[in-house]
Amino acid sequence: MYQHLSVCQRSHHIRYTVITTVRSREKGDRIIQAQTESLKSKLSYAVVVRSNPDLDYVIHTASPFLAKFEDPVLDVLEPAINGTVGILRAINEYAPQVKRVVVTSSFAAIVNTESPPKVYDESSWNPVTWNESLSDTSKTYRGSKTFAEKAAWGFLDKEKPSFDLTNINPPLVYGPIAHHLENLDRLNTSNLKIRDIIQGKYKDDPLPPTGTFLFTDVRDLALAHVRAIEVPEAGGKRFFLVAGHCSHKQIVDALRETHPELLSRLPENPEDDFPTDVYGYDNSRAREILGIEFKSLQECIKDTATSLLQLGA
Repeated sequence: MYQHLSVCQRSHHIRYTVITTVRSREKGDRIIQAQTESLKSKLSYAVVVRSNPDLDYVIHTASPFLAKFEDPVLDVLEPAINGTVGILRAINEYAPQVKRVVVTSSFAAIVNTESPPKVYDESSWNPVTWNESLSDTSKTYRGSKTFAEKAAWGFLDKEKPSFDLTNINPPLVYGPIAHHLENLDRLNTSNLKIRDIIQGKYKDDPLPPTGTFLFTDVRDLALAHVRAIEVPEAGGKRFFLVAGHCSHKQIVDALRETHPELLSRLPENPEDDFPTDVYGYDNSRAREILGIEFKSLQECIKDTATSLLQLGA
C-alpha cells in the first residue's frame, strides 16, 4: 500500500512513501475501503515485495498468534521463524540498498516465567527451549517470538548483509482501533479484554487473570517503529517498549474515571491480582534513544474504550 506519511520527529517533519504488503487482493481492497475518501485516491498495495525493490527501510510486523492451533511447529513456530528469516533473506537478495530492518518482536522473547528478574530490560531473554514450546501450549507463542528474534540476529551474524537490524519488544498492547475489522472478535488479544470489560461480561464475575503486568500504547509502539528507522543509534539494538505496570482492576478503575456512562457495566469492587513483588522494568533505552514519551494507562484506556464504543462495543 503506497501512503504518504508525515512523521513529526522532534523539530522537523519527514515524509515517507510506505508500501504495505498484503497476503491477498481481497485484504488489500478492504484496507483501502476502510480509509477516508481523501486518502483512497493516494493508496495502493502490493501483494509481494519482490516487485518493489526500491526500498530504504523495511518494518516486519507479522507473526502468528493463534489462541487455538493443531500443530505447534507448522501453525506457530515455523511461520514465525521462517517469516522473519525469509524477509531478511529476500531483502539481502533483491533489495541490497535497504539500510535498516525493524522487526516487531515481543515481551514474549524477554519474559522468564520460571524465575523472573527483579527488573526486565533489553538484556533479558526468555529461556524457553524448543521441547518446551512443543509440549506446553502456553509456551508455544513465547517460543516462536524468542526463536524468531534469535534467528534474525543469527542471520545478521552469519550473512553480514548491508543492512542493520532493530527489534522492538512490546508487552500487552492496548490502544484505539484505526484499521478495518470484520467484527470485534478480530481485535488483538489485549484489546479483547477491554472489549469484554466494557460490554459488562465481568459485571458479576471475577476478572480474568491479568497475566502480564506491563503494557504499552499502540500509538507509542507505532512511533517507536518510525523512530527506529530514523535514529542512527537505534541500529543493532533491542528496545523494550513498555509504558508501565497495569492490571485488569487498574483498567476497570481507569474506565470508571474516563467513562462514567459505563458504570452499570463495570464490576463494582473487583479483586486486584497485581502482585506486591511485581517485577520492575527499565525503558530508558526507548526513552533516551527513540525519544518516546509514553502515554499513561488512563489515557490509553480512555482512548481505547472510546474507539471500541464507536465500533459498536
